[in-house]
Amino acid sequence: MSRFDTFRDYGERGWKVGMGELGGFRKFILRGNVVDLAVGIVIGAAFTAVVNGLVKDFLTPLIGILLTQFGFTQNLSQGVWPAANAAGFYGQHFAYGDFLNAAITFLLTALALYFFVVRPVTALQDRFASKKEPEAPTTRECPYCLSTIPLKATRCAYCTAQLPPSGEQQQVAARS
Repeated sequence: MSRFDTFRDYGERGWKVGMGELGGFRKFILRGNVVDLAVGIVIGAAFTAVVNGLVKDFLTPLIGILLTQFGFTQNLSQGVWPAANAAGFYGQHFAYGDFLNAAITFLLTALALYFFVVRPVTALQDRFASKKEPEAPTTRECPYCLSTIPLKATRCAYCTAQLPPSGEQQQVAARS
């Protein structure tokens, strides 16, 4: 065995071990709760910016106008908004552009997360999900009273009618 064959053997074993580790990583990532938690944290941070913008840009100036003559951010020079000061806003202003920016950023973040994280991960989960075969029925209906009875029953518990053998019982009888 040459040196090249030895190195190739080590390489093949390393490749198999590495791919096995990636399979474990794939299982970890494709667990629903990992992706849900990550998406929740990112959406929560983006929504926090929207709520902070609403409070800072609308509610705080409104409270300043309604409750105090000078507002929370006093403008002693009275030169920033002369028309607003004449109307009684006392240096308060509604920064609706900042709030709209936060709302648009939230919507774009949610859109990007949905199309670049949620949909691909859902498709991968569906692809790698184990396909379960439908379970065999354990009950059947009585042909006389239409009540649900066990599959192996030979007499109905409700109407006491003698029942024909089920398909499973016929198969067992045919094998005997």
